[in-house]
Amino acid sequence: MTDSRPSRRLRQGRASLAISFFVQGAIFALLVTRIPALQDRYGISDGLLPLFLAAVPILAGVGSVATEHLVKRMRPGLVLRVVQPIVSLALLCAGSGSAVWQLAVALAVFGLTVGALDASMNMLGVSLQRAYGRSIMLGFHGAYSLGGIAGASLAWAGAHWDLPLPTLYAPLVAILVPVALIASRWYVDQRVDQRGDQRVAEPTEVVRAGTSVSMRALLPLCLVMAFAYIGDSTVSNWSAKYLEDVLHSSEQLATVPYNVYMVTTLLGRSFGDLGVRRFGAVAVVRTGALLAGGGFAVVAVAPGAWVGMAGFTLLGLGLCVLVPQTFAAAGRLFPGASDAAVARLNIFNYVGFLIGSPLVGALGGAWNYRAAMLVPMALVLMTIRYARSFSPVPAGYGDGHERPRTVDVG
Repeated sequence: MTDSRPSRRLRQGRASLAISFFVQGAIFALLVTRIPALQDRYGISDGLLPLFLAAVPILAGVGSVATEHLVKRMRPGLVLRVVQPIVSLALLCAGSGSAVWQLAVALAVFGLTVGALDASMNMLGVSLQRAYGRSIMLGFHGAYSLGGIAGASLAWAGAHWDLPLPTLYAPLVAILVPVALIASRWYVDQRVDQRGDQRVAEPTEVVRAGTSVSMRALLPLCLVMAFAYIGDSTVSNWSAKYLEDVLHSSEQLATVPYNVYMVTTLLGRSFGDLGVRRFGAVAVVRTGALLAGGGFAVVAVAPGAWVGMAGFTLLGLGLCVLVPQTFAAAGRLFPGASDAAVARLNIFNYVGFLIGSPLVGALGGAWNYRAAMLVPMALVLMTIRYARSFSPVPAGYGDGHERPRTVDVG
C-alpha cells in the first residue's frame, strides 16, 4: 500500500508558509489600526488622509502585476523572502518619520512590496496545495487572521499605554523579520509530488512557454474576489460607526464587532479545509456566500447593538472562506500558469478594498446606512451565481492545449 501522507519536506513548507502569513497579518494590522496615530504624528488633515490610504492598495495592485512578470525569472519563494522584510521595515519607517514626504515614501514602498508579498504568498500556497493533493489554503489564511488578531491586540496595548509608534513598532519588527527569514529557509516552491520528491516539470506545469491566462475564464473568480473584499472593507471601516451611530451602542461596545468578526474569520478558516475536503469547494463557497449575505441582512434590520453583532459574527463565518478558495480555484483553472493567474486575481483584492468603503460611505450619506448594507449583501450573494467556477477542472483545461473559446490576455 502506498503511503499517501505528505513528506516531512512538504510539512515543513506548509508550516513555514503559515508563519509568513501570520507575520503579514500582524504587520498589516499594526498599520491599519494605528492610522489615527500616524495622522496625528504627521499632522495630516482629514481631507488629505484618504489620498494616502488609497495610494497603498493602488500601488499594491502595481506590485502584484509586477510579480506576475518577476516570477518568470525567479521563484515565488525568493520573491517572498526578499519583500517580506521590506514590508516590515516600511512599517517601521512609516511610524518613525517626522515629515509628510517620509510617510509618503514609506507607504509607497509598503504598498508596492505588500502587493508582491500577497501575490507570492498565495502562489506558494496554491502550488503547495497541489502537491498535498487536498485543501490547505484556508489554513494559511487562518494564520493571517491569527496574525491580524495579534497585531490588533498589540496596537490596542500601544494605544492604551500611549506608546510612541517607534517604541511600539521597533521591537516587534526586530522579532518578526528574523522569524520570517528563518522560516523562509523551508519554503517549498518547486514542482514536487505528494511524497515531496522533485519531479521534472510537465508541459502543463510550466509558465514559460506558450501558456497564457484567459481573463475571460478568470473573470468570475476576479468578481468573487472583489465582492469578498467589498464585504470585508465594509466591516473593517464601518462596523464601529454603524453600531454607534445607527444602533446607538456605547463607544466601547462599538469596538467589539470587528474583533468578533476577526475571531469568527479565524474559526471559519481553521475548520474550512475540512469542509472543502468533505463537501467540496462549490458547496463551501455557496454556504459562505449565504452566511455572509444573511449576516448583512441581520445587520441592516438589527433593532439593537447585540443583534447587530450577531450579524457581524455571521459575516465573519461566511466571508472567511471566499478569498482562500478563490485563489485555490485559480490554481486549478490554470495549472500550467497558476502563478500568473494568482497575480492577476490578487489585483481584485485591492479593487474590492478601494471600492467597498467609499461605496458604503457615499450610500450611507446620501441615503441611510441600513440601506447601504444591502449593497454589499447583494454583491456577496452574487457569488452563488459563480460558484461553479470553484468546481474541479477537467484534465487539460488551462494547460494551453484545451481551452474554451475566449480571448487570451498575456
